[in-house]
Amino acid sequence: MKLIIINGPNLNLLGKREPEIYGSKTFEAFFKELQLKFKEVELSYYQSNTEGLIIDKLHEIGFDYDGVILNAGAYTHTSVAIADAISGITTPVVEVHISNVHKRETFRNHSFLSPVCKGVILGFGLKSYDLAIQSFL
Repeated sequence: MKLIIINGPNLNLLGKREPEIYGSKTFEAFFKELQLKFKEVELSYYQSNTEGLIIDKLHEIGFDYDGVILNAGAYTHTSVAIADAISGITTPVVEVHISNVHKRETFRNHSFLSPVCKGVILGFGLKSYDLAIQSFL
């Protein structure tokens, strides 16, 4: 099984940014743990702060991978373009969020991505990614 985790804007700051919401572990350290836990999965990781680069990555892998785990960060609430990219590919996408976005600012309650994703997992911290991987197994 071939899966990719795609993280959007500001997720490169995990471990430094708002640890009370996002925790103190870097995503790189957590990703190594995921690779060890899910040895049967070919797991790759991509992060970009740029909307167009996220779209380009979805187009690049969207017909060859078994699944995408996407945390589009704030683009979740603003990007029709990323939603269109998800609609345009055949690889299923699971939307993931570290925090429970419904317990935060009201603008975070709407996702342009959820209607075009296979499912949504949110609010379980970094374990949300683990649960998303399990959803493909």
